[in-house]
Amino acid sequence: MAAKRAAKSTQDGTQEVTALLEERAHPLHKDIDQVRKIILGVDPSIREAVKWNTASFLTTEFFAAVHLRSEDRVQLVFHTGAKVKPSAKHGVELDDPEGLCRWLAKDRCLVTLESVKGQRKALEALVRQWIRQLA
Repeated sequence: MAAKRAAKSTQDGTQEVTALLEERAHPLHKDIDQVRKIILGVDPSIREAVKWNTASFLTTEFFAAVHLRSEDRVQLVFHTGAKVKPSAKHGVELDDPEGLCRWLAKDRCLVTLESVKGQRKALEALVRQWIRQLA
């Protein structure tokens, strides 16, 4: 079933993402749904789809994925794609006053949310900054 979802167009993957998350029965399902709405609301160019067997977000390319292994906090991996791009040599820069990001490499970080509602504005700001640098 996952392969069937992955083969679908990324024009509007909301149904496929919802089906995947329902299938997984993740303990933070409601919080993940809130995060999905927040990210999709940041910019009209953002869409979601199933990629890497998780909920993923894209504009022209994928830039973030929900880290479903974490069961006590919502986590997202912000990235520049599956392969390191030449432009990633210098890295992505983010203003992160709340300290939500833990850098995994110059071109990817793990964003951890302790409180989705309380950190909504910080998440929106991170998403805006990230997609602006990838454009």
